[in-house]
Amino acid sequence: MADILVLGATGYSGRLVTQYLLEHPQSTKFTFAIGVRSRQKLLSFFPDLPASVPVYELDVTDEAEVDAAVRKVKVVVSTVGPYWRYGTPVVKACAEHGVHYVDITGETAWIYEIIRTYDYLASKTHAIIVPSCGFDSIPSDIAVHLSNKTLKALAPSSSSDIGSSTTAVYFKGGIGAGSFQTAITFIEDVPESKKAFISRDWCLSPVTGVVSPPNRLVWTLPHSTPSISGGFFIMRDANRAIVQRTAGLLEYQAQSSSFDRKELQPYGTRFTYDEFLVQSNLISSVVLTLGFALSGFCLAFFAPARWLFKRLIPSTGTGPSPDTLKNGFMKYINITSSTSTPGTPPTLVRTVIKGDGDPGLTLTAIMLVESALCLLTTPVAELPPLARKGGILTPMTAMGDALVERLKETGKFAFESEVLVGSQS
Repeated sequence: MADILVLGATGYSGRLVTQYLLEHPQSTKFTFAIGVRSRQKLLSFFPDLPASVPVYELDVTDEAEVDAAVRKVKVVVSTVGPYWRYGTPVVKACAEHGVHYVDITGETAWIYEIIRTYDYLASKTHAIIVPSCGFDSIPSDIAVHLSNKTLKALAPSSSSDIGSSTTAVYFKGGIGAGSFQTAITFIEDVPESKKAFISRDWCLSPVTGVVSPPNRLVWTLPHSTPSISGGFFIMRDANRAIVQRTAGLLEYQAQSSSFDRKELQPYGTRFTYDEFLVQSNLISSVVLTLGFALSGFCLAFFAPARWLFKRLIPSTGTGPSPDTLKNGFMKYINITSSTSTPGTPPTLVRTVIKGDGDPGLTLTAIMLVESALCLLTTPVAELPPLARKGGILTPMTAMGDALVERLKETGKFAFESEVLVGSQS
C-alpha cells in the first residue's frame, strides 16, 4: 500500500509531478504509486523508474478500476484533465473511502458539480478533497489568507474584517496542451445552464456575499505608488470563485457551528475580491482586455474559429522547453483594505508572493505535490478547523499555514505581508 497515488503521469504536468516526487528531499518518508493507461508509455518517459514505485494500469473513466486503486492509498494526486470529462469518478472514490485528494483544475463548473454531489459524503468519511492546488488557485487563496492574518493581528485596535482585496499578477511562463483542451471542453461540453450558473457571483460559496467589482477595460491596484495597472486575467474568474468559497466556508461555519470565530478568522461579510494581469501601460491593458473578450466570443459562437483553434494548439502531452520552465516566474501583489467607520481610514495590508519557475507548470507541480504531502504528513489537529471535518474545501480552508510553510521550505516561494505605513493601525 502506497501513501500517494499519482494519476496522469504520462501527461506533461503529470511528468513534472512524478519527477518532483522522485527527487523530493523527503522521498524516504513517503511512498507513491502511479496510475496510467499504459505502463509502456510511462516507462518510455521514466525508463529508470524505481521498482519500489508500483504502477497500476487503469482507465480513470472506469469506476471499478479507479475504486480498486484509490482504496489502496491515503492521498490521490490527479493531473488528468479536462476534469469535466475525467475527474468525477476519482473524486467519487475518494469521497466514498475517506481518501484525501488534490488536483490542478481551474474548471469552476466541474468544481460546483463535485461540491453539489460529494461534499456531504466527503464530510462523513472525513475525506479532504481540494481542487485547484496549482497556479489555479493557490497563490490567490494564499494572498488573501496572509493579508487577513496580518489584518487580524492588529485587532482590537482596528477593524479586523476585510472590505476589499485586490491582487496584481505578474508572471512569465508557458502553457501545457492540457489547458487548451480544457478551454475547448468548456465551450463544447459544459451545458449552457452550467455556464450561466458559474458566471454568477459567489457561485461556489455556501453564502452569498456583497457584489464583486465589475469588469472594466483597465484595472488599477488600490493604494499603490507608483501606480500599478493592467487588464483582464484569464484565471481571474476561477481564482475569485475559489477565494470566495474560502470566504464563504469560513463565514458559514462562524455563524452556524461550534467553531470559535477567532480560530476560524473569517474574512467578514463585506469582503470582495478581484485580480488582474499587470501591463506596462494603459494601451496594452485595454488591448489585453478587448483581445480576451473578442477571442472568447469567437470561440464560443463561431465554429470555424474553434476548428482553427483545435488545429493550432499543441498536441496532448506536450509543453514548453526546459529553458522556458527555468526562466519563468510569478509575483502577486495583494492590497487588502479593512472595513472602516465613517471618518476613520481603513487599515491597509500589502502581501507579496514570489515564485521562481514557470508558474503554470514547474511551480504548479511543486504546489500540487506539497499540497498532497501536507495532507499526508500534517496531523489533522494542526490543520485548519474545517479540515477536521472534511469535505470539498479550498487550499486555505484545508491546509492554511501548514501549506505556506511547506512552500517556503522548497526555496521556490517567498511570502511577505505587512501593514502599509500611514494606514489606520
